This record gives sequence, C-alpha cells and structure tokens, in this order.
Amino acid sequence: MHNPDAANHRKGKGRQVSFELSHKRKPTHTDWMKHRVDSAEGKFIYSHRMSVVEPVFANIGTQKKLDRFSLRGRKKVDGQWKLYCMVHNIEKIMRYGTIAA
Repeated sequence: MHNPDAANHRKGKGRQVSFELSHKRKPTHTDWMKHRVDSAEGKFIYSHRMSVVEPVFANIGTQKKLDRFSLRGRKKVDGQWKLYCMVHNIEKIMRYGTIAA
C-alpha cells in the first residue's frame, strides 16, 4: 500500500508500506504512540525534540566519548548512565548557572 503523504518530507522519494492483519487484535502501546505522534498536536510537540533531547545524547556520545557502556549488569549500567547525565548537568550549571541567577 503506497502512502504519498509519508514521503512529503523527502520530496516524494520514499514510500511507506503497511500490512493489515486478517484477525483483529488489541491496540498496543506502539499503536497508541503512533496515533499520538501522527496527530496535529503530536507533530507540533515532537518537532521540538531535535532542539530539546537530541543535543543531550549527542553531547554525551561525542564529547564525553560514551559510545558503549564499560560495565555489565542493569544496575551498573544504570549507575554509569546517571553519572554521565550528572556530569552533563553539572557542566550546564557551570556554563549557564550565572545567567539564571
């Protein structure tokens, strides 16, 4: 099934294919999220993601060189991730803390 609206942002060079399942199933969390993101309000809200969330991951990945975790286990990885986030936030406070005061 071709959906021309899905390719608008790529100037018509893409297509989206979807398959209908023959049996009815309950909507999943993924279905719910797709519906939310595809709404007009969802498109407006999620368009800001690039300026809000993505730079944090880019900073942690490139500037702090966290391309993989060096520890094993969920608790240890969670601790390592929180440590990197804490360093990121401390740097933000150092850099921009005087502006807010």
